[in-house]
Amino acid sequence: MTYVPGTEGCLSFLVRHAWLSMRGVVAEVLAAHELSVAQFGSLMLLDEEPGITVAELARKVSSTRQSANEMLAGMERAGMLERQPHPTDRRAQQVFLTDAGRERLRAATPEVFAVEARLEAEFSAAERDVVRRWLSTMTQASDAHGEEIPTG
Repeated sequence: MTYVPGTEGCLSFLVRHAWLSMRGVVAEVLAAHELSVAQFGSLMLLDEEPGITVAELARKVSSTRQSANEMLAGMERAGMLERQPHPTDRRAQQVFLTDAGRERLRAATPEVFAVEARLEAEFSAAERDVVRRWLSTMTQASDAHGEEIPTG
């Protein structure tokens, strides 16, 4: 592997910088729906995986279990989700979207996707597909390493 000096050669820096830039723009749109980026991501995960445990959700949103619990407690108070005891693990809770949470997700999603479309307008469909495939593959490769990759 060839060393490329500076930030342009460091994928970790570039991905983080892109994420933070996008996050700021998306956060502005989500504020109108009274959602944070983390809450929106959690709603998407709960819609895709009803009954996911708090620990699984925390892992998928790159959060500690305690932080995820605090965020979920606020979302539960707002009526967006409900927690239920896990059927086979007494220590775990499953999390489900409520109708109000699903509606909040449905209202915010088109606006988030519109922002993303504006941000990626300079790219061809093929380029967008490559980036999505790369990001998914990098996530899977990182997940496969488990504890070897620090999260902080």
